[in-house]
Amino acid sequence: MARINLKSIFNKKSDVLPLLISLSAQIHTRFMVTDENRNILYTNDPPLPTHEFLLTTEGETSGWVQGDEKSVFIADFLNHLIQKESEKKKLGKEILSLYQELNLIFNFSEKLAQTIEPAAIARITLNQASHLIRSDNGVVLLWDESSKQIEAVASLGESFFSQEKINKDISLLLKIALSGQSEITHDIAILTEEGIISDNVKSIIYGALKVNHRIMGAIILASHEKLQYSAADLKLLTTLALQSSSAIESAMLYEKNIREAREKEEAMRRIYEATNRFVPFEFIKSLGHHRITDVKLGDQVEKIVTVLFSDIRDFTTLSERMTPSENFSFVQSFSEMMGPVIGRHHGFINQYLGDAIMAIFPGNAADALQAAVEIQKALQQFNVKRKSENLLPVQIGLGLHTGPLIMGIIGDRERLDAATISDTVNTASRLESLTKYYKAGIIISEAALQQIEEPENFHLRYLGQVQLKGKQAAIGIHECFSGNEPHDFKHKLESLPAFKVGMKYYLDRSFEKAGNTFQKVVESNPADLTANFFLNNVNRYLQQGVPENWNGVEEMLNK
Repeated sequence: MARINLKSIFNKKSDVLPLLISLSAQIHTRFMVTDENRNILYTNDPPLPTHEFLLTTEGETSGWVQGDEKSVFIADFLNHLIQKESEKKKLGKEILSLYQELNLIFNFSEKLAQTIEPAAIARITLNQASHLIRSDNGVVLLWDESSKQIEAVASLGESFFSQEKINKDISLLLKIALSGQSEITHDIAILTEEGIISDNVKSIIYGALKVNHRIMGAIILASHEKLQYSAADLKLLTTLALQSSSAIESAMLYEKNIREAREKEEAMRRIYEATNRFVPFEFIKSLGHHRITDVKLGDQVEKIVTVLFSDIRDFTTLSERMTPSENFSFVQSFSEMMGPVIGRHHGFINQYLGDAIMAIFPGNAADALQAAVEIQKALQQFNVKRKSENLLPVQIGLGLHTGPLIMGIIGDRERLDAATISDTVNTASRLESLTKYYKAGIIISEAALQQIEEPENFHLRYLGQVQLKGKQAAIGIHECFSGNEPHDFKHKLESLPAFKVGMKYYLDRSFEKAGNTFQKVVESNPADLTANFFLNNVNRYLQQGVPENWNGVEEMLNK
């Protein structure tokens, strides 16, 4: 505590002087007061310097009182005032120190509140501590519960601390980083010998990082000099450590929550992706939803769509030559080839039916027909690879029909399924079956063709009308040969005018003219099995006669 200046007690605003005058008059004493430098501060009369009494402040000389023996009362009075003044000054300094500490903590808390990242909080704490407590180096250590190791998350100055070595010595780890105590360490020889700290470190002070008695780690400051860290230094470091502990705990909890939220989000994303592979997103979207978790039993919507059915020809014969594993791999590779083509043309595969596929095109029927053409072309490349492996080529049939269809969720509360219910689906499936009957690759219904704004972009041949089994009304059908192999496409394109003429004669019951025309088509292209189909029909009618009720409609007795 600084010495009290006696002169300040005798200033004009002080009440001390009147009290001294009154006291001296009552006890009839003559005295003189001087400061520590013997300067006279007050005298009531030139005294006889028979006695001298010391005025002190916590052991230090503040001045003297000189006078007769009664002036001792004056000295006692002044010493009492000096003591009170000293206590006031000490209290003021303590209040100022407390205010500064509170202000420091407040500013420090504001800095911590501006970040939510544990390492950043550790760096802020370390920088703050190094500014307030003399040190050359510093480190913040955190305990990782999962790895059972400590980790240096922030450091200051040159590296002085061996994280690897202290992790190997559990006893030292518990003593220093995880002791839960805040201490000033003067004896650091054992730490130096073990290589945990560098040789140039002479003094260490550390504060425990803990929350609710749970030890999180420690903040350590080191100096290259032998310093006498004070209790005030330790108190300050402890305060900073406790403040940062809460902030780091909150930040780690926040990071954990964010991480868990991201993990849940990623898990949900993977679930959505997985479920979209089983129930196409387009199906869910058609029901007015964006997530499969939003669908409910009974959801339904009716739309005009184009349904595409594909089927592998003679699949039974092919599969007999393969093991179950080879059979599965074959179907998988074939489906993998078709899926992207359908997706590129705004369709989605609604069902994989073993060797068959059912796809839905919510948009224009041109998308479905273009997809069918590209599937045929992709199949040609698929067969090139199969031939190189001495495998039989694969042929498929594709049927397309446009009409109303209900998509919805059926089942019960325990088991839901996405379903399509419509005669359109049945018709498309039957048209695919007709590709075997008419020896055509793609058959598209008249209803689907009418949905195509620019049918001239495709190469089509009209095949007449058919009455499917169980149906009352006949439908018109067309062959699309745009995706046929190049040589077959070339011949069909060249013979297209003749084929159209032949069909006109055929439907007009002019079978002799029809036969002559189809004969020319077949002669120019023996591989045109569809033209051969009509030629055989013509020859049969010429030889066996035409049924009386024949109107050009081909009645299908089988599905």
